[in-house]
Amino acid sequence: MNLEDKLKKLPDLPGVYIMKDENDEIIYIGKAKSLKKRVRQYFGTYGKSSLKLKSMTARINDFEYIIVQNEVESLILESNLIKDNHPKYNILLRDDKQYPYIKITNEKYPRVIKTRNIKKDKAEYFGPYPAVTAVNDALEVFEDNYKLRTCSLNLDKNLSNYRPCLNYFIGKCLAPCQGNVDEEMYNQSIEKIRKFLSNKDDELIKKLEAKMQDASENLEFEEAAKFRDSIEALKLINEKQIISNTDFDENRDVIAMARGVDEVLVQVFFIRSGKIIGREHYFLRDYFNDSDSKLMSAFIKQFYGGISFIPKEIITEVKPDEEEVIKKFLEDKRQAKVEIFVPKRGEKVELLRMVKKNALDMLNKYSDRYKRKIKGNILALEEIENLLGLKNYPRRIEAYDISNTYGIESVGSMVVFEDGVAKKSDYRKFKIKTIKGPNDYASMEEVLNRRFKRAIEEKNGNINSSFSKLPDLIMMDGGKGQVNIARKVVDNLNLDIEICGLVKDEFHNTRGIIYDNQEYNLKINSDSYRMIYKIQEEAHRFAINYHRLLRSKNIFKSELDGIKYIGNKRKNDLMTHFKSIEKIKNASIDELLEVSSMNKNSAESLYKHFRGNSNGR
Repeated sequence: MNLEDKLKKLPDLPGVYIMKDENDEIIYIGKAKSLKKRVRQYFGTYGKSSLKLKSMTARINDFEYIIVQNEVESLILESNLIKDNHPKYNILLRDDKQYPYIKITNEKYPRVIKTRNIKKDKAEYFGPYPAVTAVNDALEVFEDNYKLRTCSLNLDKNLSNYRPCLNYFIGKCLAPCQGNVDEEMYNQSIEKIRKFLSNKDDELIKKLEAKMQDASENLEFEEAAKFRDSIEALKLINEKQIISNTDFDENRDVIAMARGVDEVLVQVFFIRSGKIIGREHYFLRDYFNDSDSKLMSAFIKQFYGGISFIPKEIITEVKPDEEEVIKKFLEDKRQAKVEIFVPKRGEKVELLRMVKKNALDMLNKYSDRYKRKIKGNILALEEIENLLGLKNYPRRIEAYDISNTYGIESVGSMVVFEDGVAKKSDYRKFKIKTIKGPNDYASMEEVLNRRFKRAIEEKNGNINSSFSKLPDLIMMDGGKGQVNIARKVVDNLNLDIEICGLVKDEFHNTRGIIYDNQEYNLKINSDSYRMIYKIQEEAHRFAINYHRLLRSKNIFKSELDGIKYIGNKRKNDLMTHFKSIEKIKNASIDELLEVSSMNKNSAESLYKHFRGNSNGR
């Protein structure tokens, strides 16, 4: 589906939109009162209204969105996703500890206060609330109507030691510090506030509405306006939120399904430390119209069998078949208790409804596209199977790539495709440990040995993970040399896995496959070529992204470190100019001076570091 078709199908609902580039990297995350109206703006005149927007929209290759219940939820979800993904074109939102919460303190004669810091102090926290002004107004309403204390006095002590403050004399506090109010009566007011903040009671709003009506009838319009503003503030902070809460130990997945004609879309939302940090969707084939419980059972077993992190709680709309067996499997893997929970009421039901709503929306948008994609993938894999004469249909393909960082560090990437679809949960990164310098063959041998020895260990230990699954086909990015390295590893480990390599033309474009020492040419417009190209590009992308991550953590850790006058800027310019450390080592002073940021002092310092005090001209 192209962008124009996707834009036509956007819902007129609040939510968060996620812009991606051609490498499937998230470049921008935003929120919208109406996804339909907001997202379309980027592809019109608004998208050209600034240099930043022009740059961003030129890179948009795809977008996703998540439907929520209201604007407050979209703002909080936007913040969570930005902090987790760090998109290039977003200004990083402040940490949500800066969003205020309303706190009911855990003390004698509790206070109701605003806070931005969550502590494990047995207090109750409500929020977070993006509208800071509304929080301030609400607290003022609580004080005016319930006359609560705002001081931080320790009222467990002898109350006769205290004198009432100004708030008592102006009628804004009942002075519990003097024992003027019964503790039980005071706590009744706290309970009313607690119920209001929990969406269980709107008595306070009704009370203010009555006062507003009276003031209006008495022509006291300024007073009526104050009551109106107070009501709006209370309604705003009480807008129901399920996107974030204060249970920072909470890790759960929420799973909902949407049925099509012969497929089921399963949507999973991931909640970590009380926040929604992302979601994934998966299609299941359902040719025989199996029950929801069977489908849920099949999904949970396949999904959690291939990932390492198991949450404390899994919320589903239906109990899976074999629930007790599945629970034991999950608990063995997590080494702790796991709950599979079908909620009947409350916040978790609302959360499940939101996930279900997104599943239905995605099924409606992508069901036909999915069928075409699966059909195309099957044809492509069958073409590869028939072309090479493979023993088995290549359902699971693993592709490997090696990349060097300035000739100092090498990294390996493993990407996995099942039924022609990228299975990102099974991707793995390898930082080369035993090989020094840019030796691709030796680095690849290390990666493959580590990968398949781990598979054998897990299989022998009855461990079920993504590493214990063996591929039907290994796809090497190079030709005979890399294929021979892979064959050596596989044979040494007594594994029966098919291996192929990619043959490049003089422009470094893939023109064919090498398998069993024979080269097979591919038609550039064939399904098999498109499939291989997709897998190859994904392996490159994944390795390059790992490079970027390593460089961001330790960007220029190399033999250039610690040389006088050589900082990060000059290291970067030197590597850009010479391409390798060896060429820098062998460069004369005049050649070093050709680098734009180098001067006489830095060039001589670098030259002397590598080649002593001899004249370098």
